[in-house]
Amino acid sequence: MIRYILGLGLIVSAATAHAAENITTFSLDNGMEAIVIEDNRAPVVVHMVWYKVGSADEPEGKSGIAHYLEHLMFKATDTLEDGEFSRTVTENGGTDNAFTSLDYTGYFQRVAADRLELMMQMEADRMVNLNLDEDDIASERSVVIEERNQRTDSSPGGVFNEQMRAAQFLNHRYGVPIIGWRHEIEELGLADAEAFYEQHYGPNNAILVVAGDVDPAEVERLAQIHYGGIAPNPNVVERARPAEPPQLSERRMIYRDARVAQPYIVRSYLAPERNAGDQREAAALQLLANILGGSGATSVLGEALEFEQQKAVYTTAYYTSKSLDPSTFSLLAVPVPGVGLQEIEDLMDAEIAKFLEEGVDEAQLERIKAQWRASYIYALDDVGAIARRYGTALTQGLTVEDVAEWPEIIQSITGEEIVAAAERVFDRSNAVTGWLDRPLEEVSQ
Repeated sequence: MIRYILGLGLIVSAATAHAAENITTFSLDNGMEAIVIEDNRAPVVVHMVWYKVGSADEPEGKSGIAHYLEHLMFKATDTLEDGEFSRTVTENGGTDNAFTSLDYTGYFQRVAADRLELMMQMEADRMVNLNLDEDDIASERSVVIEERNQRTDSSPGGVFNEQMRAAQFLNHRYGVPIIGWRHEIEELGLADAEAFYEQHYGPNNAILVVAGDVDPAEVERLAQIHYGGIAPNPNVVERARPAEPPQLSERRMIYRDARVAQPYIVRSYLAPERNAGDQREAAALQLLANILGGSGATSVLGEALEFEQQKAVYTTAYYTSKSLDPSTFSLLAVPVPGVGLQEIEDLMDAEIAKFLEEGVDEAQLERIKAQWRASYIYALDDVGAIARRYGTALTQGLTVEDVAEWPEIIQSITGEEIVAAAERVFDRSNAVTGWLDRPLEEVSQ
């Protein structure tokens, strides 16, 4: 049985719809979940398949295999030649791409609405009929290594962030970079890709999201034709990840690189994730990030350090709410020339302590809530963004109801809840403090 969601009320019926976003859900007998977002303003459709597997599900010693397989999924299948998938999308006037995260892997196409069935046909084909060879493995491995060169190894900030994550998560796979460690990427082979594919890809580990100028009943009919006949993958098992041991003391690191143009400090705290049916703590932390670092001119850190004291050129705070396992809350400050990292760290800590003592400025909180509400409404104009919102949520343990309730939960959070959440998170024994700096000989000059 599937539910209807109308505004904030839940009505049990044969399908599910959200008044503002026209959401319909259904499931296939093989375990594949589906969400349809109807938007008839333009004859365009976004077709997405999300797999509930990401880099944090990789076997030890095989980092990068989830992202590597994402690349390989555009190779040949039993019925399509290498590159034919994307070429067909382009020939039909569309675009396609894919993405890998810690908790999910997704594939999408944006095409004219009357090309939806073709997209389903091809996506269902590569779900079970991928046909790789050694040439594919060698060529695409080189592409992935070059991607790592460009995004991480050539950027001191990229290396710094990678080391921060590794220091934050000692045992959990969230401490391993999504793209993988270079020495492990270089060893990935055909057997690794095939094993990961055969373990995790299948309808019973996938979520179909279709958004745009579609009829939900027609989408379900097409899904039954193209996805419904695929047997569940018996190798798919419930996710089992190594738990992170309790962090008992603050961790600190300094990464020095001659390429650093502007030193800065980051402190990252372990923080609770947003959970199904229990989203208030995450909502409070989301608002806390906006209050502390959302806008340089009006945020707590920005107003104090950038404008009043003029000790920082940039400050921010950020929290990742959607995460299957525990997440992080981070603070960042970039000092002005002549101000050292220890000084800016001390000033940042003083402002956090002041905030915890004085509490939330209610006028600021109301402005932030109004801005959040406006940005949420504006985002409804992008059907692809809505599709991503639901795909991300469902692959990370949330439900359609959780997504629908999130805006009202945000609006209902009090200043007292925000301060209480901050007091729980800002525990230095759960933190990693990192400095990105130039080499010592350059700092001393």
